Formats: sequence, structure tokens, C-alpha cells
Amino acid sequence: MPVLTQIYIYPVKSLAGIRVDQWPVDDKGLLYDRKWMLIDNHRQFLSQRRLPKMALIKTRIENEQLILSAPHQADLALPLRANDGDDIEVVVWHDRCVAKTCGDAADAWLSDFLKADCRLVYQTDQDIRKVDPNYALDSDQTSFSDGFPFLIVSENSLNALNQAMQLEFDMVRFRPNLVVADCDSYAEDAWRRITINDIGFRLPKPCSRCSVPTIDPLTAETGKEPLITLNRLRKWQNKVYFGQNALHDKIGNLAVGQIVLIEETGEPQPPLSSTPI
Repeated sequence: MPVLTQIYIYPVKSLAGIRVDQWPVDDKGLLYDRKWMLIDNHRQFLSQRRLPKMALIKTRIENEQLILSAPHQADLALPLRANDGDDIEVVVWHDRCVAKTCGDAADAWLSDFLKADCRLVYQTDQDIRKVDPNYALDSDQTSFSDGFPFLIVSENSLNALNQAMQLEFDMVRFRPNLVVADCDSYAEDAWRRITINDIGFRLPKPCSRCSVPTIDPLTAETGKEPLITLNRLRKWQNKVYFGQNALHDKIGNLAVGQIVLIEETGEPQPPLSSTPI
């Protein structure tokens, strides 16, 4: 029976994440997941796609603070539950969202390390960003994720991809929230509804992949894999896919070791063979 083996949160969009053994789930997904985000001078979100060095900024949560750390810089501490700052409209893909600024000190710290003008913003608990209605209910919401509150990947999907590449990539390259073991590779392609610790999840759409998994999270250097192999094995309608986006039906708590109940399956998304490679 499938089991939840890894949980990751990414407090700041596109910075390094935090692996946790258990974590609360609120209305927007995992608590504090992508609550913060970097923007450029046009108020557009920034990610490793444009600034690979973002991968080198680590995050941790201690004593009601979010701590950012980077090579050759003193740590930056931010309050977890701030409600001050100036309101600012920001853009995440096609969505315009309301955010609040984090202050000049945070902006300077990040701009100095990344060697690019940027600002740090956060989403308050009161600000609502809805999920694409083509795949979601009107009540579904998310923070500054690319579009969905959860990304689910199975361990054996990565094992199959690594075997096909003849490499040993770590799961962190693919930035999942939930990692599941004890199922076939790409079994998640066919999952439509699952339950973990009484929290129901809907999996309406596979995750198309960009260049971020080609970035080594330890060095920020960019290679060609896994996109070459994904193009060969996981391509559909001119995009490549790895993992499944997911929406949740209630708040609660998740912990490593919890059973993943497969409530409903369908045809694989994308419509590729799910036979292990």
C-alpha cells in the first residue's frame, strides 16, 4: 500500500525548501509554503528560471521566524506572522495578486547576493488567490505556487527516470511537496482522488516541467538532464511531464509514514504508458 515518505515546504518561491517529518495543512496548502516571493522591478515573480543562484539560498523556520541563509552573507531573519509592509500588486504567471513588502533590508540582502534588483513580498492570510477554475472548485486557493497548492511525485517515478538517464538525481530537483513510496513508477499519473490522514486530494492535472530541474541545487549550475530524457519518454503536446498537481479538500496534518489511500483512478495523465522504464 502506498505510503507518504517525504514532505517538503518552500517558504519562499524558488528558494531552497525544507524537508519536514510532519506539517500542518491550511486552506492554501502546507503551512507557510510559498508564502513569500521575489519580484523584479516590474513586479513580476522571479524564479530559478531567470536566476539559478536562488537555489543556493537556504530557508529554515526557527522561533517564529523565517531564516534565509546564503554563502558569505549573514543570515536574514523575517517574522513568520508579520502583517505590516506596503500593499503591492504582483504578478504570478497570469494572476495578479495582492502582496505586502518585507522592507528595504530584505530587498538589499537578496539583491546583493543575487546580483539583481529584486524585492521580497509575502501573502497575508486574508489575501486569496484562487486556483484555475478549469481544474478547481471556487473554494480552492493557493499562495504563490505556480498554480496548485501541492505537487505529488512517487519515489519509483524518480527511480525509473534515474535509470533511464543513468544518473542519480535527488528528489529535491523536482521540488515536490509530497513524495509517495510503495507504488509503481508513474502510478500517480492515474490517480484522481487520494486520501492521506483523512485529507482528501484531487489530482486534476499533471505537472509540466520547465528548466528548473536541470539546475543542481548544490551548485546552481545548469545541465541538460532531466529534460533530454523527459523529452524522450514523457513528452505530450510539446510539453514534458513529471509528477501530479493536487488540490486538497480540508485542513489537517500530514506526517511521514501515513498511508496513502487511492480512492479513484482514471486514464493516465499525460496519456503515456505508466509501465516502469
